[in-house]
Amino acid sequence: MLQALARALIRRPAAADTTAAPDTEIAGALAAQLDSAAQARLGRSLAILHVAAAGCGGCATEIDALGGVAYDLERHGLAFVGNPRQADVLLVTGPLTAAMRTAMEGVWTAMPEPRWVVAVGACAIDGGVFAGSYAVQGGIGIALPVDLIVEGCPPSPASVLSALLTLIEANR
Repeated sequence: MLQALARALIRRPAAADTTAAPDTEIAGALAAQLDSAAQARLGRSLAILHVAAAGCGGCATEIDALGGVAYDLERHGLAFVGNPRQADVLLVTGPLTAAMRTAMEGVWTAMPEPRWVVAVGACAIDGGVFAGSYAVQGGIGIALPVDLIVEGCPPSPASVLSALLTLIEANR
């Protein structure tokens, strides 16, 4: 037993290969494309309002990573806002619950035109693993017109950026 413990203490831990291009470099390029597309479409940067309706928080964590140190969307001109009156895109994660339906409809009506709704993750699309629960009505499409869905459980930050770029370019 002592020999196994000594070997475990002396042996170096396995390390991941970090020579591959990180996901953040790809996301930086996508964010720059998204900002230029938003400038062409809106004449300004894209303002994103994220609402975590319910759920496990996995998709919300991936969205929060976009504003963090690794992705830092604000350096590319994209901004997360806290007020629906400033938002162009409503990014919804989690399933639509009975308690959140009225709030989501209020946020939608407060947003200025042009406005888009993006359902991020399986729960926002159709209720995901929470479908069939007494409190869950389904995906956000039940209450609001969804312009784009981002599949995954949870989707990566780079796939969310790619989807936003698709949305802006499709609405040019």
